[in-house]
Amino acid sequence: MSQDNTPVPSTEGATQGQTMSEAELDQMQSILDFVYDYRTPDGHDPSKVFHRKVNKRALPHYYEVIKDPMAMSTIKAKINTKEYKSWSEFVRDWALIFHNCQTYNRPDAGAYQDALTLRDVVSTELKKLVQLNVISEEVAKFPYLGEIPPADDLAEEDDDEEDEDDEEDDDIGGDDSDEDGTKRKRKRGRPSKRDRDLDKDDDPETRKKRGRPPKVLTPVEARIQAVLKGIRKPKGPGGLKIATFERLPDKQAMPEYYAEIREPMAFDVLKRKLKRKKYQSLEQFMRDVDLMFNNAKAYNEDDSQIYRDAVELQTEAHRLANEERSKPDTDYAMDEGRIPLPNGILYNGELYKVGDWVHVQNANDLTKPVPCQIYRTWQDPQGGQWVNVCWYYRPEQTVHRFDKHFLENEVVKTGQYRDHRVDEIVGRCFIMFTTRYYKGRPRRQPADLDIYVCEARYNEEKFKFNKIKTWASCLPDEVRDRDYEMDLFDMPRKMRKVPSPIAYLLKDTDKETDDMPKPEWGAENAPPKIGAVHRRSRDPRDSPPPEPTPSPPPAPVVPQVQARQSMQMSPSNPAATMQAYSPMQAQMTPMQTAVQPIRPMQSMARPSHTPAVQHYTQNHSASPAPMPSLHRGSSGSFNPATPQHTTTMPLPRTTSHTSTFQTQPPAIPPAPSASQTRSSYRDPAPIEVWTLPDSANASIPPEIRNMYQTDDQGRILFFPTPPVQLADEPNDPNKNLGHSLHYMAEKSRRTQEIVARRKAYEQGKLAFAAQKKRQREIDDEMRNADFETQKNRALQMLNEHLTRSTAWELKAMYGEEGWKDGMNAMLGNLEEQQKLAGQRKVLMEKNAALRAAEKVSLKSNGVLFDKVEEGSTF
Repeated sequence: MSQDNTPVPSTEGATQGQTMSEAELDQMQSILDFVYDYRTPDGHDPSKVFHRKVNKRALPHYYEVIKDPMAMSTIKAKINTKEYKSWSEFVRDWALIFHNCQTYNRPDAGAYQDALTLRDVVSTELKKLVQLNVISEEVAKFPYLGEIPPADDLAEEDDDEEDEDDEEDDDIGGDDSDEDGTKRKRKRGRPSKRDRDLDKDDDPETRKKRGRPPKVLTPVEARIQAVLKGIRKPKGPGGLKIATFERLPDKQAMPEYYAEIREPMAFDVLKRKLKRKKYQSLEQFMRDVDLMFNNAKAYNEDDSQIYRDAVELQTEAHRLANEERSKPDTDYAMDEGRIPLPNGILYNGELYKVGDWVHVQNANDLTKPVPCQIYRTWQDPQGGQWVNVCWYYRPEQTVHRFDKHFLENEVVKTGQYRDHRVDEIVGRCFIMFTTRYYKGRPRRQPADLDIYVCEARYNEEKFKFNKIKTWASCLPDEVRDRDYEMDLFDMPRKMRKVPSPIAYLLKDTDKETDDMPKPEWGAENAPPKIGAVHRRSRDPRDSPPPEPTPSPPPAPVVPQVQARQSMQMSPSNPAATMQAYSPMQAQMTPMQTAVQPIRPMQSMARPSHTPAVQHYTQNHSASPAPMPSLHRGSSGSFNPATPQHTTTMPLPRTTSHTSTFQTQPPAIPPAPSASQTRSSYRDPAPIEVWTLPDSANASIPPEIRNMYQTDDQGRILFFPTPPVQLADEPNDPNKNLGHSLHYMAEKSRRTQEIVARRKAYEQGKLAFAAQKKRQREIDDEMRNADFETQKNRALQMLNEHLTRSTAWELKAMYGEEGWKDGMNAMLGNLEEQQKLAGQRKVLMEKNAALRAAEKVSLKSNGVLFDKVEEGSTF
């Protein structure tokens, strides 16, 4: 019988009152063990996805479809607690596992295929029991649990939810070898979206190839990975020996294990810690390996198979560790000679390390650098420093439906992991998850730092957006357990969505049946130049765009106050001129919070603004943004030819100084007179007046409202042009209209304020640059001081090492007792040699002085000197 994959008590005892015998429970356990240990010919484990129930937090929709979940851990617990009363219950639980999987997943899903494989395996094992007359053939058949729904009604898998926690490390688990030494490829039950894309050719036109960050392992990590691979290879009667230690026991099924074992450890925990960069040395890793095997030996009996496997694998692990220690670090150089830089890269006074958010150059648009996160840092054989980053796309770089809305400053995570030289980094940025963005901002970050918000992944093959369930799955392994401090807002800010910035690309001829458009690509190592929009039907998982604000009910009809308007106005008539700039009424559809423009009626000499209104409508027809609320007629359609309110306008000057007023405006504006046409070839521009909604206007205190110009209903009037007043001498016809002194003083004050603010901003920039420069100088000084400290420490350690080495050599030569005497003898001999060397040096210097003196005397005797020059001997 094959062993269980989790430690079980070795002692057995009979329990009274059970309808299932111990032998039958052992046979159930044997079937369960066989399924745990079963592997397909290519080494794949089809039972992996059925070991435990689906995590409700990770996949809540599963429990809306599956009402009776079942897993192998539940079957294991029922066997251990002897809950099974008959074989029919045992067979039904297996059938329920397979039926649930086929109900929830599509037929082409990996889990669906694994369920079919295990169904055949369990059916075969039950038939063996039928042949042994343990159970009847009727009991061995799987019960009918209902129809499997068609594929169209099934819940679609979220292919882009790439939670790294649930993915097995390919390099550790996928390198098993057969007995003949041939390698076999490990196939996953449900290959991830990344893996499927890696198998495809890199299409240079679309550049949608996705992948994982490159493997850049330090020598310590490479040694640990080699040990993990090695202890996976030994096999026993029931399969791989390491399968027993693959994962920790279920706490609910075996609470007594956790009561006895205080520090549980399993093989998958070792792999996870290696992936999270938790091990700083091989010795630290081996302590966890010893802990795992020692736990198994302490919990199980000495004669059990688990105990024997633990002893053998522990011995093998230490043998492999010793082999890896003996190898030099140069044997672990990665492909292409990459040298990992785990401490980051220092560039332009900034230290960039794994997990940092940065901007990299965008060759397609230098004004829009690519927001991304660093996943790897390394150095090539030529000394160049590189980073591998994950790209985040801006909304205009994606393909989406024309009415899709995005959050302000939103980006989406992609599957693009690209290599960039460190000099391509433009600067830092920050990307926050949507659940935090509205609460505050990261602490101790520059005020001008670009901060983005992210809530979805972007599938570049299907052009779909998938909401991110857990933000940790989007981060590098090294920083998943880290958090950052925040400066919270006084009140959470409302997150506003804006229309697509490329909605204008939609054509009037586009239809729902058209093919999906493609983005426009440019440079090789850069995101798309621009994305695309379409009118295809909305995906059921896509959230609909924000609904436009509903039109308010029509305002009650208020009789308009008839404005007296001068048909012929002279500059000498100041009262009439002021009346022309003071509209008598500004009626508009009330709104809740927005200030709305009021378009005044045109003067009699001008046609209506119908073309302008039509142009406005054409410019905004392709945009999903809601149109501004306009006045409507009784039929509900907007009539651009009908003015919505009346304001009096100044008419062209004439030579006449008389003023006549019309008490009732004409129903139809009269055509301009010949004198008006001749005297004014261009009519004055209409004055627009703005008002607040009645509720907003009523909320303004009366004392403040009285300080401003109002209409006959007491609403404050807002003009798009500055206020004007007459000159001090209103009867002087040569005086023109001009700005008030109050306005000019306010304008001057505002100009000075802007100049002062700009000057303060420039000074702040200079101060910040100086502070940053000073900080760099301080950092350089600290690094230099640290270098000197380390150098002195290294020299001290070298001296100590030489002292210890000399002592060891003397002990080897003279023994433990006489090594000091030998050392003294050697020192005495050395001192004697130094003394002789000093004497020889003195004698040599004396002889050299004598020879120099003789040479001088020879030079004084010319003949003798010539003979010496001719080579005579003397």
